Amino acid sequence: MSDNLRSKAITQGTQRAPNRAMLRAVGFGDEDFTKPIVGLANGYSTITPCNVGINDLALRAEAAFKEAGAMPQMFGTITISDGISMGTEGMKYSLVSRDVIADSIETVCNGQSMDGVLAIGGCDKNMPGAMIAMARLNIPSIFVYGGTTKPGHYDGKDLTIVSAFEAVGEHSAGNIDEAHLTEIERHACPGAGSCGGMFTANTMSSAFEVMGISLPYSSTMAAEDAEKADSAEKSAFALVEAIRKQILPSQLLTRKAFENAISVIMAVGGSTNSVLHLLAIANTIGVDLTLEDFAAIRDRVPVLCDLKPSGRFVITNLHDVGGIPLVMKMLLEHGLLHGDTLTITGETTAEILKDVPSTPPAGQEVVRPWDNPMYDKGHLAILKGNLAAEGAVAKISGVKTPKITGPARVFESEEDCLDAILAGKINAGDVVIVRNEGPKGGPGMREMLAPTSAIIGAGLGDSVGLITDGRFSGGTYGLVVGHVAPEAAVGGNIAFVEEGDTITIDAAARSLHLHVSDEELAKRRANWQPPAPRYPRGVLAKYAKLVSSSSLGAVTDLNLS
Repeated sequence: MSDNLRSKAITQGTQRAPNRAMLRAVGFGDEDFTKPIVGLANGYSTITPCNVGINDLALRAEAAFKEAGAMPQMFGTITISDGISMGTEGMKYSLVSRDVIADSIETVCNGQSMDGVLAIGGCDKNMPGAMIAMARLNIPSIFVYGGTTKPGHYDGKDLTIVSAFEAVGEHSAGNIDEAHLTEIERHACPGAGSCGGMFTANTMSSAFEVMGISLPYSSTMAAEDAEKADSAEKSAFALVEAIRKQILPSQLLTRKAFENAISVIMAVGGSTNSVLHLLAIANTIGVDLTLEDFAAIRDRVPVLCDLKPSGRFVITNLHDVGGIPLVMKMLLEHGLLHGDTLTITGETTAEILKDVPSTPPAGQEVVRPWDNPMYDKGHLAILKGNLAAEGAVAKISGVKTPKITGPARVFESEEDCLDAILAGKINAGDVVIVRNEGPKGGPGMREMLAPTSAIIGAGLGDSVGLITDGRFSGGTYGLVVGHVAPEAAVGGNIAFVEEGDTITIDAAARSLHLHVSDEELAKRRANWQPPAPRYPRGVLAKYAKLVSSSSLGAVTDLNLS
């Protein structure tokens, strides 16, 4: 093994007698003190189906580490179920959990001088939380995704968790009865695994595979299939080899790797949250990545995959026809992927893709041929204007009318907005504003899946726009604009919108404009007072004090010195 193993400070340092005594109590024998000590960050939890199967993967990886000549040290880290907390006060803790996960992995691995870390996670914030930790630590690292769930089925349709949210809107609009709503709820989530469309968890797992810090094909495997456990075992062997070769995150998470990840996210129709998380990871590793980079890549990468939420198919369907490597190879063949980026196995991306077909298989409709894409340009548009000077993110796949001008309907919270939608108070042509839900103002930047799904369910998805300084679920679609920065709580212009003001969302022109004069905005600003902090103590109070703008990834350790 490498001569610069960090664990030597524990196992062979001046305090080695007490250190060894403690380690013997957890299973070390005489021959184990020369082996690399590997952290195994286990996100197992019965809180959410996304993570309920993870412990089996952790045990499989633990056994593989021992077989490969390493000493695994397993420890737990947290998760919050976005789907369960959605639409509640608890959703404010979701983005916060990303940083808690990062802090916990960093703390254990540095506190115990780990030589490498394998992290296993499932729900949305597990992936970016682990990656931020890996970027801070810069020790050999690999991520194992817990896997996606298989689709539910009812009334001849494939279902995901978003089906249940949309059914609430359909029920409130009188389009389905209570019995139908109940059956969708019963069948939407059939078992273990993360939500089954190209929502946030599957988007981020795909990005990690592209960036070479997860193994090929691992991001689209089903949680309950045997190949997922096999992949966890292979990941452990790969990490031990990476420790021997000292392959570090700083060698994997390069500017080119981020560009590759963004290109694939555009091609598969991934979540708006990927923008926030990739900005945060890049910020941590020291790569200069901005919203403009997403805009530039969007212009040259088509949407190739017909995946939920705006499409027809789920992630297991993508896996069956070739998974993320197929999409990567198509982009590589057309000059839209860097083939010289390094992966955790020591191979380049081009070497990994050498034997992967460059055209999708015949007789399937999940991945479209290059000359017949879903859309000619990527689905994530970066909008700017007097309503979002730093930028905002719009997901425009499946949107029939990418421009809307209408009166503002202003709400100070997600709950107030949802109540109005379900009560039939939102009409075609309205532009809904949900503010004070940003990183500081929420705090925690809640996702707006409940209101956006209710709009879709009410049949208003093509005629109502929604703008927020909060986030959207990866399951959201429609003419929606999130991550508005600066946010309302710090005096962004979204704070000064009044009921009835005219607003234009123009995705094609990448514009988000409030039709109010600069003079009038200045008057409103002069009469504005920042809102008092909603939480005086605890993790939300700390988060609100530390968190940066969403345009920088909403990181909590920016310029702390």
